[in-house]
Amino acid sequence: MMSHTQYPDAYVEYLYHFHTTRDYFECHEILEEFWKNRELSYGHPVWVGLIQIAVSMYHHRRGNFGGAIKMLSRAIEILHENRACLQELGLDHDRMIEQLEHRLHVQQQQTPYSSMNLPLRDEDLQRCCERLAESRGRLWQQPSDLNNPYLINKHTLRDRSKVIETRDKKPRKIRDDRMK
Repeated sequence: MMSHTQYPDAYVEYLYHFHTTRDYFECHEILEEFWKNRELSYGHPVWVGLIQIAVSMYHHRRGNFGGAIKMLSRAIEILHENRACLQELGLDHDRMIEQLEHRLHVQQQQTPYSSMNLPLRDEDLQRCCERLAESRGRLWQQPSDLNNPYLINKHTLRDRSKVIETRDKKPRKIRDDRMK
């Protein structure tokens, strides 16, 4: 992968999907897996806040304003209190909070979705993300494809067979442990 060494690969992938494919569901999946595999001291609240932004955007695009508002409100609370962590991730804290508060107002007014870009302050990180998009035949900061049903409804259309298989194995293991 063509990531910037200062930042975790999962974060660069999150930024790529957030600004290029606009696959907010994938943003959530990538950072959640990364966050769950990290020590709590490694920016825990910021990862959760970034996940919540992606989930909010996913809900907003689908017209689920209640879910969008709930997620974005939580994200703003978390990120407002974590200026240093956001700046370490190459983001402009003040502009980000301002953008998120504006987006929250837009959601509260039930204004239809439009794409949003996170305010990167690290030019090297932005160039890295732009090169990653170009290498994958995408345009950095292209708007969301509102005619793509898979992108909009991914949570209901994705292949969940591995998730179901893993979930189905857990109860058996618990039962097997009880019988020992």
